[in-house]
Amino acid sequence: MDASSDFQDTLPLSSDSLLAQMDDWGLTYRLHTHMPLRTVEDAKSVEDQFVVSGENTLCLKNLYLRDRKKRNYLVSLEQSRQIDLKQLGNQLGVGGLSFGSPERLLQHLGIRPGAVSPLAMINGVKSNVFFLMDATAQRADVINMHPLVNDRTVAMPRPDLMAFFDRVGCEVTWLP
Repeated sequence: MDASSDFQDTLPLSSDSLLAQMDDWGLTYRLHTHMPLRTVEDAKSVEDQFVVSGENTLCLKNLYLRDRKKRNYLVSLEQSRQIDLKQLGNQLGVGGLSFGSPERLLQHLGIRPGAVSPLAMINGVKSNVFFLMDATAQRADVINMHPLVNDRTVAMPRPDLMAFFDRVGCEVTWLP
């Protein structure tokens, strides 16, 4: 199975259910549908469709990581930012950061590879996943991310994303 909405009903929480929950909470976003985006390069090929003139828009890349003690991390970065996992581990005071398996990704964040997103913290908080976000997001007007599937993107105003985190009980650690 891939990470598209064709298989969303096999996820613990479907993309449609997530969007309905966000609507119920009064959160605003613009929903875009597109081909499945599997890489940053794929995302860059369509992101111009999502950007509104005059908005400071942040497009993310997201990493699901584990440390030697089997703690789970979701790291959301500006899509062009380079990251050194050893340096990040040192900064966090943990050792041996590596990419988590697709099975653990589904178990802890309720998503498949290619659809990793801050919105997956709706599941991640229940599994004690640590969430780290690029500090540039604090200056963005709008943040683009997948709503648990990779053939949809939501463009969400930053205050609404922060309200989402509050609603799900997600603490954000900002990465300078």
